Amino acid sequence: MKKLINDPRAVVDESVEGFGLAHADLVTVFADPKYIVRKDAPVAGKVGLVSGGGSGHEPLHGGYVGMGMLDAAVPGPVFTSPTPDQILPATLAVNSGAGVVHIVKNYTGDVLNFETAAELAQAEGVEIRTVLVNDDVAVEDSLYTAGRRGVAGTVLVEKIAGAAAERGDNLDAVAAIGDRVNHNVRSMGVALTACTVPHAGAPSFVLAENEIEIGIGIHGEPGRHRIPMENADGIADRLLEPVVSDLGLASGDKVLLFVNGMGGTPLSELYIVYRRAAQQLAAQGITVERSLVGNYITALEMQGCSLTVLRLDAELTALWDAPVHTPALRWGA
Repeated sequence: MKKLINDPRAVVDESVEGFGLAHADLVTVFADPKYIVRKDAPVAGKVGLVSGGGSGHEPLHGGYVGMGMLDAAVPGPVFTSPTPDQILPATLAVNSGAGVVHIVKNYTGDVLNFETAAELAQAEGVEIRTVLVNDDVAVEDSLYTAGRRGVAGTVLVEKIAGAAAERGDNLDAVAAIGDRVNHNVRSMGVALTACTVPHAGAPSFVLAENEIEIGIGIHGEPGRHRIPMENADGIADRLLEPVVSDLGLASGDKVLLFVNGMGGTPLSELYIVYRRAAQQLAAQGITVERSLVGNYITALEMQGCSLTVLRLDAELTALWDAPVHTPALRWGA
């Protein structure tokens, strides 16, 4: 195992410390318990947004803390949920009196620990709403979940709900926007290689040189099927078809197309996948109004990508376009 680390047990601590030093103008990092808040939190009168999950998916979630997106992020150990005693102080730190929305990926540990933290926060007088993200169409249940997994659609939920909170929407309205995005977004991923969790020291699964795994989650958990390697167009088609079908997209629909790298795939290859997906959508009369391409929710150094489509309307498009200024996503500010 070759990694730019010191002690495998200290990877998350040292990474988060470095993140805080690099982005000290935007965020404040708390070490014990570990959580990240935007520099100006709490923002008076604004609904707070908190998300989190296992580390190893950077820039999710810490990279999205800042104006127009999250107010706090809670990093757990690699691929392991943060605990309630991290989530609770992060929630309290961003509460301005308008309440807090928890954005939670549908993984069993995340769901249970955020539920516990929400109950504790409510006992302290903080109103909580939860948006559960379950955009993955690959499998209904997995090693980590009951129901569909929350994957790359989480980035879009955080951005659009964050914009709604920033414009002054109340607690229920922000949660409703988050739910609306989740209802209209679907994702599907592929792995070309496995990743190596630092404290494990070995790949999390084994793929032969000529094999790929279609429908993987962001931890490398199994997907729909393992097939021989094929070209980028063939892979893009395999990812796009179930997404379009599950969303029930039709000619005349407008969408955001998001091709996400899993951490080890060159940007040039992601654009090849994007090219094919955009062409296929156009051929079906579906207009790509907005786009995002890059490494936004990763699985350490895994080679592969995910393809996400969000059905847009005028309000969701305006909220996507709204100013955002975070370490990993910024425009218009």
